Order: sequence, then structure tokens, then C-alpha cells
Amino acid sequence: MPNTNASFAPRMRSEELQALIEKLETLDHRSPVRPDLERFDDEAEAVLVRLYGADHRYVETYKYATLAEAEALVNLPESAQEPMAKDLPKTAVQQRRQALQSMLTEMAEMEAKEVTMLTGEDKEDPPSI
Repeated sequence: MPNTNASFAPRMRSEELQALIEKLETLDHRSPVRPDLERFDDEAEAVLVRLYGADHRYVETYKYATLAEAEALVNLPESAQEPMAKDLPKTAVQQRRQALQSMLTEMAEMEAKEVTMLTGEDKEDPPSI
């Protein structure tokens, strides 16, 4: 969004999704249940509810991704679906990442449209005499 007020620098919603993806990359993904991964999931769901609302499909998609069952919801290619039976925790992390990346892409596109619309020229007519 454009910075229309020098004392206010807006935070883009896509930045919040990008921050979640970066945080996910720093977590240890080797064990199936990690307290830090559970805290991350709670934080991610809270951000998604705030950005989209509790009933939005992205909140549901993320919940399925935490269970490694989101392949149909985020259109994962078959190659990403095959190892699911072998390494469920790794697949769940991959699906979390892919779900968040999908949301980030869509959000960035929406924000670009918003910026274009909000930075339009003021077309007010001059006052009539």
C-alpha cells in the first residue's frame, strides 16, 4: 500500500505470510511432534484467521496441511504426494510450506491491485462559480 501519511508506514499482509514461511524454514522438522512446530501452527492459524476470517478455506487448508492431508486442496504435484506414506512429518511440513506459499502468491497479487487502485489520480472537478 502506498505510504500516504509520513507518520504511518503500513504493513502489508503478504509480509506477515512471508514471515511465517521464513519462520517455518528455521524450525527443526525431523521429529513428528515438536513443541515449537505446534506453537508455530497456533501462530499461523491465528494470523490466517486475522487475515481471512475463521471460516475461510485457507484456514481449513492449513489445518489439513498440518496433518499432511492437503495435497488435493493445494494442488500438489504427484511427485510431492508419493512419499507421504514414508515420511508423514516431512510431508506435513512440505504441505504447510506449499499452502502458505499459495496464500502468499494470491495475497501479493491482491495487494498489487489494491496499490494500483489506491494510487489513482484525484479527479475532482474544479469548483464552479
